[in-house]
Amino acid sequence: MVTVTTPELPTQYTPADVETRSYERWVTEGYFHADPGSSRTPYSIVLPPPNVTGSLHIGHALDHSVQDALTRRARMRGHETLWLPGMDHAGIATQNVVERELAKQGMSRHDLGREAFVERVWEWKEESGGKILGQMRKLGDGVDWSRERFTMDEGLSRAVLTMFKKLYDDGLVYRAERIINWCPRCLTALSDIEVEHSEDDGELVSIRYSDEIVVATTRAETMLGDTAVAVHPSDERYAHLVGTTVELPLTGRRIPVVADEHVDPEFGTGAVKVTPAHDPNDFEIGRRHSLPSMTVMDERGVITAHGPFQGLDRFEARPAVVAALRAEGRIVEEKRPYVHSVGHCSRCKTVVEPRLSLQWFVNVGPLAKEAGDAVRDGRTSIHPPEMAKRYFDWVDDMHDWCISRQLWWGHRIPVWYGPNGEVVCVGPDETPPEGYIQDPDVLDTWFSSGLWPFSTLGWPERTPELERFYPTSVLVTGYDILFFWVARMMMFGLYAMDGEPPFRVVALHGMVRDQYGKKMSKSFGNVVDPLDWIERFGADATRFTLLRGANPGADVAISEEWAAGSRNFCNKIWNATRFALMNGAAVGPLDDAQLTAADRWILSRLQSVITAADAALEDYEFAKASELLYHFAWDEVCDWYLELAKIQLGEGLDHTRLVLGQVLDALLRLLHPLVPFVSEELWRALTGAESIVVAPWPQADPRYADPRAEAEVAALQEVVTEVRRFRSDQGLKPGQKVAARLGLAGSAVERQEAAIRSLLRLTEPAETFSATARLTVGGVTVEIDTAGAIDVAAERKRLEKDLAVARKEAAQAAAKLGNEQFMAKAPDEVVAKVRARADQAEADIARLEGQLAALGV
Repeated sequence: MVTVTTPELPTQYTPADVETRSYERWVTEGYFHADPGSSRTPYSIVLPPPNVTGSLHIGHALDHSVQDALTRRARMRGHETLWLPGMDHAGIATQNVVERELAKQGMSRHDLGREAFVERVWEWKEESGGKILGQMRKLGDGVDWSRERFTMDEGLSRAVLTMFKKLYDDGLVYRAERIINWCPRCLTALSDIEVEHSEDDGELVSIRYSDEIVVATTRAETMLGDTAVAVHPSDERYAHLVGTTVELPLTGRRIPVVADEHVDPEFGTGAVKVTPAHDPNDFEIGRRHSLPSMTVMDERGVITAHGPFQGLDRFEARPAVVAALRAEGRIVEEKRPYVHSVGHCSRCKTVVEPRLSLQWFVNVGPLAKEAGDAVRDGRTSIHPPEMAKRYFDWVDDMHDWCISRQLWWGHRIPVWYGPNGEVVCVGPDETPPEGYIQDPDVLDTWFSSGLWPFSTLGWPERTPELERFYPTSVLVTGYDILFFWVARMMMFGLYAMDGEPPFRVVALHGMVRDQYGKKMSKSFGNVVDPLDWIERFGADATRFTLLRGANPGADVAISEEWAAGSRNFCNKIWNATRFALMNGAAVGPLDDAQLTAADRWILSRLQSVITAADAALEDYEFAKASELLYHFAWDEVCDWYLELAKIQLGEGLDHTRLVLGQVLDALLRLLHPLVPFVSEELWRALTGAESIVVAPWPQADPRYADPRAEAEVAALQEVVTEVRRFRSDQGLKPGQKVAARLGLAGSAVERQEAAIRSLLRLTEPAETFSATARLTVGGVTVEIDTAGAIDVAAERKRLEKDLAVARKEAAQAAAKLGNEQFMAKAPDEVVAKVRARADQAEADIARLEGQLAALGV
């Protein structure tokens, strides 16, 4: 006899009562702490560092939910698991925040000076930065807080200086004038990822340079810096002009006509203006043809070229230049509006200006080749595999990387200049020569974050953490930064760690979109704040909604309705476990001899689910695993086994409590990586054990695989489902008891009469029983006496009304399908829908006529 205990669980699950308490306990108990001295197999992930200025957005919530699920499962599987957190100093974003604060006081950073301004940024970071770290706790991130890092802490700063010095000494960094992305407001170079492109209204102006040459441009003001006109070498229209010169309008300068393969002869007139100082493609043409580069704009986007436009802002100069050209009769055509892609600074939204500038660059050629080879030879795999092509497209055609930024907040470039032009790169343990001046620029934020997988583990020192947890097991990130961040980490990791890549697997997910597949945007009004969802639905529901849509490499659609559904799922598990506990569910050894068909069925199904869920999670198929566990928990455990268990408990079958306990124990452990809080609360109540966080991952037990039991219960489910539908068709309420005669002999469910009667509210027939309705399903005959159980007249009236609607629908569909004009003009999908409506209407007619016949006279 099993002793019945009733742990105290509230009648309903309230996330706010559980989440903070559970999380703080996990941290206090050290469950997330990783021991580099452990003999267990390591599993490590470094958290993509959020900006110190940031807060948890829905993309973070997806990214973190996936990583947390992976590390929680790895921990339960017995790995020594490290999930390392930290933040990025976010150069431009952080500097802008502090500059805005200074502006409120009527000050600028120049009023403070560089050293005092940097001190002010550090003060802001300590007081206000890192809000996102507290928000990560709300989501349930199981990170090792004892190893939290910051890209400008002492250790990581040392790593940055070491890496720059190593690259410099190996000839892989250099200083040169090149075209870069420039923000005239932030006054700095930008990386590609710091430029956001949008389709903006502009103008396309066609300008006649000579009788034979017309060029088109969306940036007319840049013509002041033209130093050539280019045509394709095979374009016969201009062959006789190549090597000659034309007069550049408005300037009086003569510029050459050059032949270059870059020009597309099919686009526009086939002739293009060449402005090497203000366009990246033109710069390359200029290099190939030794053209001069004329800078006609300063760092703020103000025209510097001598003449009537000098001193005008670029957007003032544009219409002024067009007006002057129009006055000279040079304008051939003006297209307005002309929609084209325009780059904007991601921080201040200013239109980015391509600009020739003296900057520091990384020679990425040999580094990028190694990054490509590491994926090709299998040292790192990209998941899903089809994303590898996109990775190769980038690393196989990577341009040198501009790493200098004209900011004060960041890692200062460790290069010093002597009074006679000497240049010295100073390492972390070296002292610059007396009288030398340090380069004023700082490094691109992506330089330090590119070191993240190994700098956070102690590099350049060979620490126990680095030896134990590098390479990391997997990088989880969005496919949108595959090039910008992943490629940089691959290059630096392979370079610094002797050919060992920074991660074994790159697991890519997509962007979070709304339920209609639309990109989330404030202008669309469809942005979801995960903190709002956590407050309203709970962290588990928020996570489960995201994970249920997370297919590898694919975008994730979410909606508030689905979040409410996830909350309902958590409540369903809560109620099921509470019912089981109230009825004495416990975890203990089973006596196989006592198991009923229902017990053997649910245990058999559990083994299949363990195997399938484990395989899905192993393959990063979070949506598949979530759906599988959702339907097993809701459809099989709650809707079927609990109902069958009630019958068995009523019959005094004590072992049912142990089956309930075993099934819920395994189910909660399977669910834990996805919904950690509710699973922890319920599992501890069920088992009395320490924590599900450190519980073992479920293993399938082949001795419980039972196809015969699964077939028997499948037959039972078919009978019950069809008879329930039959009862509804007969006008019987779900809970209404009615007399019935069952013919079970020879069927797959002949031993299930008690279960069938209980589930279907069918009482034993009296001697005077007279059937008014009859159904045969799966070899089972069910005869029901509805006399007195329903209002026959009212039911007949309802059925006749429904039948009239079905006949009308059938007639309308038949009329359309018989209309030759409709059939000739309607699209195939429309015709298919009409046919489906006709088929459904005919099926409804047959069903309703049968129900009316069953009612009798």
